[in-house]
Amino acid sequence: MPDAVPGLRRTLRRHFGAPCPDVQLCVTELVADVIRHVGEGTPVRVRVSRTAGARVRVGVTDPDARALPTLLHATAADENGRGLALLDAVALRWGVEQRATGKTVWCELPEAPTSKPSPGPICPPAPAPSLSRTHLGRDGSPSAPPRPIPR
Repeated sequence: MPDAVPGLRRTLRRHFGAPCPDVQLCVTELVADVIRHVGEGTPVRVRVSRTAGARVRVGVTDPDARALPTLLHATAADENGRGLALLDAVALRWGVEQRATGKTVWCELPEAPTSKPSPGPICPPAPAPSLSRTHLGRDGSPSAPPRPIPR
């Protein structure tokens, strides 16, 4: 896994001012899916924003509209296939928005814990409405710093 993925988790912690385990898990799994199924060095956009209804929306956009995510039911012997199952377990809902120029895989999480098991709050209140990263380079390093996106 490129060094940029742990860097994204650190950026999320700094942005929210505390660990956000479910948001970090979803971002990590969605970016890892792009790396595995579309290719390392693929330009991606990661966006984390608050929505109406006290939810946090995570979206990862890449340029390949054909490589669609599939929820698998991995067995104990399988080495892969658990990423979307983890996302499905913690997210209220998730889906794919396809466009001619690519796709966005997204999920929504509650801001506060629900009946789904969680080690703590999804994330504390954030000072800015959203966070974005536009590209992961071939070496896994970000080519653009995260910045708030105006509403």
